[in-house]
Amino acid sequence: MRFHRNLVEGVVEVLDQVFNKQVYADRALEQHLRKNKQWGSRDRGFVAETVYDIVRWKRLYCEIAEVTPPFYSRDLYRLFAVWVILKKESLPSWPEFKGIKEGAILERYKPLKKIRKFRESVPDWLDALGEERLGSELWTAELAALNTQAPVILRANRLLTTPERLQELLEGEGIETDLLPDYADALQLVHRGNVFRTASFQEGLFEVQDAASQTVAPFLEVSPGMRVIDACAGAGGKTLHLAALMQNKGQLIGLDIYPQKLKELKKRAKRAKAFNIETRLISDAKVIKRLRDSADRVLIDAPCTGIGVLRRNPDSKWKLEPAFLERVCETQQELLQNYSGMVRQEGVLVYATCSLLPNENSDQVQTFLKSKPGKGFRLVEERSMYASIDGFDGFYMARLQRVE
Repeated sequence: MRFHRNLVEGVVEVLDQVFNKQVYADRALEQHLRKNKQWGSRDRGFVAETVYDIVRWKRLYCEIAEVTPPFYSRDLYRLFAVWVILKKESLPSWPEFKGIKEGAILERYKPLKKIRKFRESVPDWLDALGEERLGSELWTAELAALNTQAPVILRANRLLTTPERLQELLEGEGIETDLLPDYADALQLVHRGNVFRTASFQEGLFEVQDAASQTVAPFLEVSPGMRVIDACAGAGGKTLHLAALMQNKGQLIGLDIYPQKLKELKKRAKRAKAFNIETRLISDAKVIKRLRDSADRVLIDAPCTGIGVLRRNPDSKWKLEPAFLERVCETQQELLQNYSGMVRQEGVLVYATCSLLPNENSDQVQTFLKSKPGKGFRLVEERSMYASIDGFDGFYMARLQRVE
């Protein structure tokens, strides 16, 4: 592989933003690529994929390179050198790599690859917790799966098309896909590419959404004419899927505490021709009280650690800490107890996260069921999805029915 200095400098600059200034990798990359619009798709792909690789394997590479924060420019070049050598490529003859020996790098790698927390590059506390709660075998397999590159999955918008028709249209635009028979609306890209520039996307025919995420909306078992509330709607990925399942009939309310996210949801809903969606900002407790006992279905897609989606957000594992896990678990329980009141008699509540930890999943459901607001609910079904088993993101879902 031939390395171009300007691209390598770009990688180092983005890593400086991520490691030293705590900018999320996707945002740092977006900003840097915007400044270098002259780069072609191959150059942009090299910078993005290299950054994500080094972020993903940060702990392993730091051990091999013998560098610690704060990372100076020479340290970041050493991390890049480790990436090059472990990729079995040759280092450029640049001053930045003077004195770095391939043999020494490989020798330091040998013992580290036998130790899971280094081999899979995770913090000590997270490695210990994952083994404790999931067991060594599943946790080891899951870490390995979460360190692979995530596939690009599309969800066909059935308000406007079918997966089969979308596949034909995308093929005409040079995008090759495979249908996923176990996921009703999903198509997987054969080769990674910028699907947002396609006419099919501009016309609202699909959204980018992982296959595991696509199982959440059907789990609510909605039907046209219902009143459905997406209580943590965000930018609306699952809200849009619910609108399609409801065939644009009934009322679908997207709630969130962030106005910018709801603004993006409105924009996406307009493109998708999803007309039964109403957005409401949770500005105070009255918003929830007004909806009490009113909904056939309520979805709480709760904020979480995001451990199940580390393939997409590898830098988040370096920002996680035990105190954050404690705080997010408190928030999840508050949401369950406060938002469950919106479910009418015989209605259904679905609690979902993109975490693997029982702390955030089954434990939360059991705590809720023992609480005063949870006494009127029964657990109907719960489901866990794992990257190592299902091949997609890690997710948890629990369906509860109000029977009080």
